[in-house]
Amino acid sequence: MVVKAEYIWIDGAKPTAKLRCKTKILPDLGEVTSLDELPVWGFDGSSTEQAEGHASDCALKPVSYYNDPIRGWPHILVMTEVCDPQTMEPHPSNTRASCVQMADKHAGEECWFGIEQEYTFFEGIKPLGWPDNGFPAPQGGYYCGVGADEVFGRDIVESHMDACLDAGLTLSGINAEVMPGQWEFQIGPCAAPAVGDELWIARWLLYRIAEDYGVSATLDAKPVKGDWNGAGAHTNFSTKAMREEGGIAVIEEACEKLGKRALLHVKNYGADIEDRLTGAHETQRWDQFSWGTSDRGASIRIPWNVAADGKGYLEDRRPNANVDPYVVCRLMIESICDL
Repeated sequence: MVVKAEYIWIDGAKPTAKLRCKTKILPDLGEVTSLDELPVWGFDGSSTEQAEGHASDCALKPVSYYNDPIRGWPHILVMTEVCDPQTMEPHPSNTRASCVQMADKHAGEECWFGIEQEYTFFEGIKPLGWPDNGFPAPQGGYYCGVGADEVFGRDIVESHMDACLDAGLTLSGINAEVMPGQWEFQIGPCAAPAVGDELWIARWLLYRIAEDYGVSATLDAKPVKGDWNGAGAHTNFSTKAMREEGGIAVIEEACEKLGKRALLHVKNYGADIEDRLTGAHETQRWDQFSWGTSDRGASIRIPWNVAADGKGYLEDRRPNANVDPYVVCRLMIESICDL
Protein backbone atom coordinates (compact mmCIF):
# COMPACT_ATOMS: atom_id res chain seq x y z
CA MET A 1 0.00 0.00 0.00
CA VAL A 2 1.29 3.45 -0.94
CA VAL A 3 1.63 6.14 1.72
CA LYS A 4 1.62 9.78 0.67
CA ALA A 5 3.79 11.69 3.14
CA GLU A 6 3.48 15.48 3.01
CA TYR A 7 6.85 16.83 4.12
CA ILE A 8 6.38 20.28 5.67
CA TRP A 9 9.14 22.73 6.56
CA ILE A 10 9.81 26.35 7.44
CA ASP A 11 11.68 28.41 4.88
CA GLY A 12 14.24 31.20 5.27
CA ALA A 13 12.02 34.14 4.32
CA LYS A 14 12.52 37.31 6.37
CA PRO A 15 11.17 38.98 8.39
CA THR A 16 8.50 36.25 8.54
CA ALA A 17 9.20 32.66 7.58
CA LYS A 18 6.71 30.78 5.42
CA LEU A 19 5.64 27.16 5.24
CA ARG A 20 6.72 24.97 2.34
CA CYS A 21 5.65 21.43 1.49
CA LYS A 22 5.98 18.62 -0.99
CA THR A 23 4.74 15.05 -1.20
CA LYS A 24 6.93 11.95 -0.91
CA ILE A 25 5.48 8.63 -2.08
CA LEU A 26 6.40 5.76 0.22
CA PRO A 27 5.52 2.55 -1.67
CA ASP A 28 4.74 -0.77 0.02
CA LEU A 29 4.90 0.76 3.49
CA GLY A 30 1.31 0.02 4.48
CA GLU A 31 1.19 2.32 7.51
CA VAL A 32 3.75 4.52 9.23
CA THR A 33 4.20 3.56 12.87
CA SER A 34 7.55 5.18 13.69
CA LEU A 35 9.66 8.20 12.77
CA ASP A 36 12.42 5.75 11.91
CA GLU A 37 10.40 4.68 8.86
CA LEU A 38 10.51 8.19 7.40
CA PRO A 39 13.61 8.94 5.32
CA VAL A 40 15.56 12.16 5.29
CA TRP A 41 14.65 14.03 2.11
CA GLY A 42 15.99 17.09 0.31
CA PHE A 43 14.92 20.27 -1.45
CA ASP A 44 16.25 23.23 -3.41
CA GLY A 45 17.23 25.74 -0.77
CA SER A 46 18.03 28.38 -3.39
CA SER A 47 14.27 28.64 -4.01
CA THR A 48 13.39 29.08 -0.32
CA GLU A 49 16.03 31.63 0.74
CA GLN A 50 18.03 28.92 2.53
CA ALA A 51 20.93 28.34 0.11
CA GLU A 52 22.74 29.73 -2.92
CA GLY A 53 22.47 28.18 -6.34
CA HIS A 54 26.03 26.79 -6.41
CA ALA A 55 25.31 24.72 -3.25
CA SER A 56 21.55 24.55 -3.18
CA ASP A 57 20.75 21.24 -1.47
CA CYS A 58 19.17 21.27 1.98
CA ALA A 59 18.00 18.27 4.01
CA LEU A 60 14.61 17.64 5.59
CA LYS A 61 14.80 15.60 8.80
CA PRO A 62 11.41 14.29 10.02
CA VAL A 63 10.73 15.23 13.65
CA SER A 64 7.03 14.41 14.07
CA TYR A 65 4.13 13.13 12.00
CA TYR A 66 0.34 13.25 12.09
CA ASN A 67 -2.65 11.73 10.37
CA ASP A 68 -3.41 13.48 7.09
CA PRO A 69 -7.06 14.59 7.46
CA ILE A 70 -7.25 15.76 3.84
CA ARG A 71 -6.04 12.63 2.04
CA GLY A 72 -7.12 10.26 4.80
CA TRP A 73 -5.57 7.07 6.16
CA PRO A 74 -2.82 5.87 5.74
CA HIS A 75 -1.39 9.17 4.52
CA ILE A 76 0.48 11.49 6.88
CA LEU A 77 1.71 15.03 7.46
CA VAL A 78 5.39 15.15 8.37
CA MET A 79 6.89 18.08 10.28
CA THR A 80 10.58 18.41 9.49
CA GLU A 81 13.69 20.35 10.48
CA VAL A 82 15.95 21.88 7.87
CA CYS A 83 19.53 20.61 8.17
CA ASP A 84 22.86 20.75 6.37
CA PRO A 85 22.88 17.73 4.02
CA GLN A 86 26.54 16.97 4.68
CA THR A 87 26.60 17.14 8.47
CA MET A 88 22.89 17.02 9.40
CA GLU A 89 23.57 19.95 11.71
CA PRO A 90 20.69 22.44 12.04
CA HIS A 91 20.46 24.99 9.23
CA PRO A 92 20.77 28.66 10.38
CA SER A 93 17.03 29.08 9.70
CA ASN A 94 16.21 26.11 11.95
CA THR A 95 14.84 27.58 15.20
CA ARG A 96 13.43 24.29 16.44
CA ALA A 97 16.83 22.83 17.34
CA SER A 98 17.65 25.52 19.93
CA CYS A 99 14.12 25.24 21.33
CA VAL A 100 14.68 21.51 21.86
CA GLN A 101 17.98 22.16 23.64
CA MET A 102 16.40 24.64 26.06
CA ALA A 103 13.36 22.44 26.68
CA ASP A 104 15.55 19.40 27.35
CA LYS A 105 17.75 21.40 29.72
CA HIS A 106 14.73 22.23 31.88
CA ALA A 107 12.68 19.09 31.37
CA GLY A 108 12.37 18.74 35.14
CA GLU A 109 10.36 21.98 35.28
CA GLU A 110 7.61 20.31 33.20
CA CYS A 111 6.91 23.46 31.18
CA TRP A 112 3.52 23.59 29.46
CA PHE A 113 2.41 25.95 26.71
CA GLY A 114 -0.90 26.93 25.18
CA ILE A 115 -0.81 29.23 22.14
CA GLU A 116 -3.84 31.23 20.99
CA GLN A 117 -3.40 31.68 17.24
CA GLU A 118 -5.33 34.60 15.76
CA TYR A 119 -5.59 35.00 11.99
CA THR A 120 -7.58 36.91 9.38
CA PHE A 121 -9.35 35.61 6.29
CA PHE A 122 -8.92 37.62 3.10
CA GLU A 123 -10.93 37.39 -0.08
CA GLY A 124 -8.81 39.15 -2.67
CA ILE A 125 -7.57 42.41 -1.23
CA LYS A 126 -10.13 42.78 1.56
CA PRO A 127 -10.95 40.85 4.73
CA LEU A 128 -13.63 38.22 4.23
CA GLY A 129 -17.12 39.67 4.68
CA TRP A 130 -16.05 43.28 4.35
CA PRO A 131 -17.92 45.51 1.86
CA ASP A 132 -16.26 46.24 -1.48
CA ASN A 133 -16.18 49.92 -0.60
CA GLY A 134 -15.82 51.40 2.87
CA PHE A 135 -15.80 49.58 6.16
CA PRO A 136 -18.12 47.33 8.17
CA ALA A 137 -19.75 48.49 11.40
CA PRO A 138 -17.25 49.26 14.19
CA GLN A 139 -15.95 46.50 16.43
CA GLY A 140 -18.25 45.35 19.16
CA GLY A 141 -20.55 42.54 18.08
CA TYR A 142 -18.11 40.38 16.19
CA TYR A 143 -16.18 38.77 19.04
CA CYS A 144 -17.60 35.27 19.63
CA GLY A 145 -20.56 36.43 17.55
CA VAL A 146 -23.20 34.50 15.65
CA GLY A 147 -25.20 35.39 12.56
CA ALA A 148 -24.40 36.04 8.91
CA ASP A 149 -24.25 39.80 9.48
CA GLU A 150 -21.40 39.51 12.00
CA VAL A 151 -19.53 36.25 11.37
CA PHE A 152 -17.72 35.38 8.15
CA GLY A 153 -15.91 32.17 7.26
CA ARG A 154 -17.40 29.80 9.81
CA ASP A 155 -17.59 26.96 7.28
CA ILE A 156 -13.83 27.18 6.74
CA VAL A 157 -13.20 27.39 10.48
CA GLU A 158 -15.34 24.32 11.20
CA SER A 159 -13.53 22.35 8.48
CA HIS A 160 -10.19 23.42 9.92
CA MET A 161 -11.23 22.46 13.44
CA ASP A 162 -12.29 18.98 12.32
CA ALA A 163 -9.06 18.57 10.35
CA CYS A 164 -6.91 19.48 13.37
CA LEU A 165 -8.77 16.97 15.53
CA ASP A 166 -8.55 14.26 12.87
CA ALA A 167 -4.81 14.93 12.59
CA GLY A 168 -4.47 14.30 16.33
CA LEU A 169 -3.44 17.82 17.29
CA THR A 170 -3.96 19.16 20.80
CA LEU A 171 -6.62 21.63 19.70
CA SER A 172 -8.42 23.13 22.70
CA GLY A 173 -10.85 25.56 21.07
CA ILE A 174 -11.85 28.10 18.43
CA ASN A 175 -13.69 31.43 18.43
CA ALA A 176 -14.55 34.40 16.24
CA GLU A 177 -12.34 37.39 17.07
CA VAL A 178 -12.88 41.12 17.59
CA MET A 179 -12.40 42.23 13.98
CA PRO A 180 -14.82 40.85 11.36
CA GLY A 181 -13.16 38.16 9.28
CA GLN A 182 -10.76 37.38 12.12
CA TRP A 183 -10.69 34.09 14.04
CA GLU A 184 -8.65 32.21 16.62
CA PHE A 185 -7.75 28.63 17.43
CA GLN A 186 -5.82 27.38 20.43
CA ILE A 187 -3.16 24.66 20.58
CA GLY A 188 -2.22 23.11 23.92
CA PRO A 189 -1.55 22.60 26.68
CA CYS A 190 1.54 20.63 25.72
CA ALA A 191 5.29 20.81 26.09
CA ALA A 192 7.92 22.28 23.79
CA PRO A 193 8.82 21.59 21.05
CA ALA A 194 5.57 19.67 20.47
CA VAL A 195 3.44 22.81 20.81
CA GLY A 196 5.51 24.44 18.05
CA ASP A 197 5.25 21.39 15.79
CA GLU A 198 1.49 21.28 16.25
CA LEU A 199 1.02 25.01 15.70
CA TRP A 200 2.95 24.90 12.41
CA ILE A 201 0.91 21.89 11.28
CA ALA A 202 -2.32 23.66 12.28
CA ARG A 203 -1.23 26.72 10.30
CA TRP A 204 -0.49 24.52 7.29
CA LEU A 205 -3.93 22.91 7.53
CA LEU A 206 -5.53 26.36 7.76
CA TYR A 207 -3.85 27.55 4.57
CA ARG A 208 -4.52 24.29 2.75
CA ILE A 209 -8.21 24.09 3.66
CA ALA A 210 -8.79 27.78 2.89
CA GLU A 211 -7.44 27.06 -0.62
CA ASP A 212 -10.52 24.95 -1.33
CA TYR A 213 -12.75 27.94 -0.54
CA GLY A 214 -10.78 30.44 -2.63
CA VAL A 215 -9.84 32.32 0.55
CA SER A 216 -6.45 33.11 2.05
CA ALA A 217 -5.56 33.24 5.73
CA THR A 218 -2.98 35.76 6.91
CA LEU A 219 -1.03 36.02 10.15
CA ASP A 220 -0.33 39.71 9.54
CA ALA A 221 -0.02 41.45 12.91
CA LYS A 222 -2.07 44.45 11.77
CA PRO A 223 -4.00 43.37 8.68
CA VAL A 224 -6.12 46.55 8.60
CA LYS A 225 -4.72 49.87 9.76
CA GLY A 226 -6.78 52.14 11.96
CA ASP A 227 -9.23 51.42 14.76
CA TRP A 228 -9.19 47.65 14.33
CA ASN A 229 -7.64 44.97 16.52
CA GLY A 230 -4.40 43.41 15.39
CA ALA A 231 -3.74 39.67 15.43
CA GLY A 232 -1.68 38.01 18.14
CA ALA A 233 -0.55 34.62 19.36
CA HIS A 234 -1.04 35.00 23.10
CA THR A 235 1.14 32.40 24.79
CA ASN A 236 0.14 30.74 28.04
CA PHE A 237 2.95 29.27 30.13
CA SER A 238 3.33 27.30 33.32
CA THR A 239 5.81 25.13 35.16
CA LYS A 240 5.01 22.32 37.55
CA ALA A 241 5.71 24.66 40.47
CA MET A 242 3.22 27.22 39.09
CA ARG A 243 0.51 24.58 38.90
CA GLU A 244 1.00 23.39 42.47
CA GLU A 245 -0.32 24.93 45.70
CA GLY A 246 1.27 28.31 46.31
CA GLY A 247 2.19 28.60 42.65
CA ILE A 248 1.00 32.20 42.44
CA ALA A 249 4.26 33.35 44.05
CA VAL A 250 6.23 31.51 41.35
CA ILE A 251 4.02 33.09 38.69
CA GLU A 252 4.60 36.59 40.05
CA GLU A 253 8.34 35.95 40.18
CA ALA A 254 8.21 34.81 36.55
CA CYS A 255 6.46 38.06 35.58
CA GLU A 256 9.30 40.04 37.13
CA LYS A 257 11.87 37.94 35.28
CA LEU A 258 10.10 38.53 31.96
CA GLY A 259 10.13 42.26 32.65
CA LYS A 260 13.93 42.26 32.89
CA ARG A 261 14.21 40.97 29.29
CA ALA A 262 11.14 42.70 27.88
CA LEU A 263 12.75 44.26 24.81
CA LEU A 264 14.59 41.05 23.88
CA HIS A 265 11.27 39.23 23.80
CA VAL A 266 9.49 41.95 21.84
CA LYS A 267 12.26 42.00 19.22
CA ASN A 268 11.71 38.29 18.66
CA TYR A 269 7.92 38.18 18.87
CA GLY A 270 7.13 38.73 15.20
CA ALA A 271 7.35 41.28 12.40
CA ASP A 272 5.63 44.68 12.67
CA ILE A 273 5.02 44.29 16.38
CA GLU A 274 5.09 48.08 16.85
CA ASP A 275 2.02 48.34 14.60
CA ARG A 276 0.08 45.99 16.88
CA LEU A 277 1.40 46.79 20.36
CA THR A 278 0.34 50.43 20.42
CA GLY A 279 -1.20 50.61 23.88
CA ALA A 280 -4.69 50.44 22.36
CA HIS A 281 -6.86 47.49 21.30
CA GLU A 282 -6.15 45.37 24.38
CA THR A 283 -2.37 45.75 24.24
CA GLN A 284 0.44 47.32 26.20
CA ARG A 285 2.88 49.45 24.19
CA TRP A 286 5.76 47.49 22.69
CA ASP A 287 8.34 49.63 24.55
CA GLN A 288 6.66 49.37 27.94
CA PHE A 289 6.20 46.39 30.25
CA SER A 290 3.53 45.65 32.82
CA TRP A 291 1.77 42.70 34.39
CA GLY A 292 -1.43 42.35 36.34
CA THR A 293 -4.41 40.20 37.19
CA SER A 294 -7.18 40.11 34.58
CA ASP A 295 -5.57 43.02 32.72
CA ARG A 296 -5.76 42.62 28.94
CA GLY A 297 -3.91 45.89 28.53
CA ALA A 298 -0.86 44.47 30.29
CA SER A 299 2.13 42.75 28.72
CA ILE A 300 1.56 39.72 30.97
CA ARG A 301 -1.89 38.82 32.27
CA ILE A 302 -2.57 36.60 35.26
CA PRO A 303 -6.10 35.24 34.68
CA TRP A 304 -8.58 35.99 37.47
CA ASN A 305 -9.18 32.29 38.15
CA VAL A 306 -5.43 31.76 38.61
CA ALA A 307 -5.30 34.56 41.18
CA ALA A 308 -8.36 33.10 42.91
CA ASP A 309 -6.93 29.56 42.98
CA GLY A 310 -3.45 30.71 43.93
CA LYS A 311 -1.87 28.59 41.19
CA GLY A 312 -1.99 28.03 37.45
CA TYR A 313 -0.32 29.90 34.59
CA LEU A 314 0.48 33.29 33.05
CA GLU A 315 -0.41 34.70 29.63
CA ASP A 316 2.14 36.58 27.56
CA ARG A 317 -0.02 38.85 25.39
CA ARG A 318 2.82 40.29 23.33
CA PRO A 319 3.59 37.66 20.65
CA ASN A 320 2.31 38.49 17.16
CA ALA A 321 0.18 36.15 15.11
CA ASN A 322 3.18 35.77 12.79
CA VAL A 323 5.58 34.75 15.57
CA ASP A 324 7.74 31.64 15.37
CA PRO A 325 6.41 29.41 18.21
CA TYR A 326 9.78 27.72 18.67
CA VAL A 327 11.33 31.11 19.43
CA VAL A 328 8.60 32.04 21.91
CA CYS A 329 8.95 28.75 23.76
CA ARG A 330 12.73 28.96 23.92
CA LEU A 331 12.71 32.53 25.19
CA MET A 332 10.07 31.91 27.84
CA ILE A 333 11.86 28.85 29.23
CA GLU A 334 15.18 30.69 29.10
CA SER A 335 13.93 33.87 30.81
CA ILE A 336 11.91 32.09 33.51
CA CYS A 337 13.84 28.87 34.16
CA ASP A 338 17.39 29.44 32.93
CA LEU A 339 18.30 32.83 34.38
